[in-house]
Amino acid sequence: MNNLLILLILVNVLISFKAFNDASFFRKYEFHIGSIRAGEHIRMISSAFLHADLGHLFFNMFTLYMFAPVVTGYLNSLSFLLIYFGSLVFGSLLTLMMHKNNYHYRAVGASGAVTGVLYSAILLEPSMSLYLFFIPIPIPAYLFGIGYLLYSIYGMKAKNDNIGHTAHFGGAVGGFLITLIKLPELLSQEPLMVGLLLLPIVILFFMAKSGKI
Repeated sequence: MNNLLILLILVNVLISFKAFNDASFFRKYEFHIGSIRAGEHIRMISSAFLHADLGHLFFNMFTLYMFAPVVTGYLNSLSFLLIYFGSLVFGSLLTLMMHKNNYHYRAVGASGAVTGVLYSAILLEPSMSLYLFFIPIPIPAYLFGIGYLLYSIYGMKAKNDNIGHTAHFGGAVGGFLITLIKLPELLSQEPLMVGLLLLPIVILFFMAKSGKI
């Protein structure tokens, strides 16, 4: 694990713990449509360093820890940062676009950035597998990625937490596009994987167009 990844995780942990113990700090920097439309655009970035609770923080940082080394290994640290922050911005922009008329909408989490890194890593190494907690068999990483986004659709429909589920999709789009722009040969080398990872994004698009989300 390189120093850049350690620093990024540390920043997320420190800011999140500050917010866990300071409600006014949390409210000042969370993603809040009304405040963003009033001009507080910093929230579109700062909210990605806040988390709803310890479990939310752990899951995002664990996912980042697992997949970031793949991105830095195939590309480089600068490209990793581009994918992380590019996906963060894509996630915030999609959230703003989909919820722009809901002035009370709030969300937090590094989910957009982390999902972008996840999607990038799967494109770069589609054959990798994961061992998840108490599951004794390896899980193909692409199934984890697709399942992660399908769970996000459920979270968007349920609207029963403060987690930025919409940002997962924006982040996935960001990581997907930036990786393919940097390595367009993946389109011909891994067409099946490109199609599989595109599938939940297409599902979300049609659900949004039909008013089901």
